[in-house]
Amino acid sequence: MNLTIKPSKVAGSVTAPPSKSYMQRAIALAVLSHKPTIISNLSDCNDCRAAIGVAKSLGCEVDLSDAELKIVPPVNGLSGSHLHCGESGLALRMFTPVASLLGSEVMLTGEGSLQQRPVGFMEDTLRQLGVDIQSDKGLLPIKVKGPMKGGKATVDGSVSSQFLTGLLIALPTLKNDTVLTVNNLTSRPYIDMTLQIMRDFGVVVENADYEQFTIKGSQQYVNAKYRVEGDWSGAAAFIVAAAIAGTLKISGLNPQSAQADRAIMDVLRLTGTQFAFDADNCLIVNKNDNLQSFKFDATDCPDLFPVVAALAANCKGKSAIAGVHRLTHKESNRAEAIRRELGKLGICVEFEGDSMVVTGGPISGGTASACNDHRMAMSLALCALTASSAVTIEGTECVGKSYPGFFDDLEKVLIID
Repeated sequence: MNLTIKPSKVAGSVTAPPSKSYMQRAIALAVLSHKPTIISNLSDCNDCRAAIGVAKSLGCEVDLSDAELKIVPPVNGLSGSHLHCGESGLALRMFTPVASLLGSEVMLTGEGSLQQRPVGFMEDTLRQLGVDIQSDKGLLPIKVKGPMKGGKATVDGSVSSQFLTGLLIALPTLKNDTVLTVNNLTSRPYIDMTLQIMRDFGVVVENADYEQFTIKGSQQYVNAKYRVEGDWSGAAAFIVAAAIAGTLKISGLNPQSAQADRAIMDVLRLTGTQFAFDADNCLIVNKNDNLQSFKFDATDCPDLFPVVAALAANCKGKSAIAGVHRLTHKESNRAEAIRRELGKLGICVEFEGDSMVVTGGPISGGTASACNDHRMAMSLALCALTASSAVTIEGTECVGKSYPGFFDDLEKVLIID
């Protein structure tokens, strides 16, 4: 689906969507819980639907309504032979260790860009933990056969933190203790999210500076009710929209969240943008007519790259965003997609080592592709707000991966010039 957005101001209120990262983690913990779990403030995105499908495939009873998701784990233990993870990298990498708890072979598959995202880095660690594992030359499908054992293992954290999340979630359910040594961990805030929600479900892991994790066995997950907090990743688009084009009141965000993309507030400070939380914990962001260029390290929050690039396009001078190496294995080759598609709108994006350099200046109208990447679609929508003429975005349906209602929410706050 193509969508045309005219140059516009923004004004009004918007509610942050539920966090798909927290919701998927909550589903995994509910699957491993010893009692039924009710999850509220649900995300209807494709990634969360994929995680719900995995829960069903593992034998859980699932009752889904508009308001709540109830997951009842099977009385006789998890079972299943095929887990389809959609296009969700987190679901794949998180549920692979969960599937490795089973004593029978389980095949994990996916679709779209997930079929090209690496899985081979999981193999050595799982073999150290007693799992038989086979992939298709480092790609899907992947087959695992447990049961996984405790003990000691080394984890390569350089590609993604999502596999470590899966291990941390699965290993406390074993009888034996486990010590994980982690090398070159990226995206530490996402591990903070994992450890936080595990604590919410009654399980504790010892973390030694993100280099070693000691996991006691025979722990049990229990949390009868869990409410998913608002998503800083999705909200970041509206935060940038306000900074460049108006004033917005954004509700539903946790100011103390462990989410990595809360770092968007650090970027706002660098640009000189005014923002504050009110008494109701709503974030108020006001347009800055004199946005300053900035240097920002997005290594631990790579999902911010597209919207931060759109912000940089509206700043004076050149802004540098570090951490480009984190963008290769996303829904698109996201670094190249940003350079190419923003370039179609007259925005100069260059690479200097591991940094993306964006030169602020006039943004032209035109047509650009979302590249089947939900965050690219949001970035292009932001560029359209301050363009000289309308921007047509090709393939906007991809926002369904994380934020199906994004364009509906955007339309509600648009004031066309």
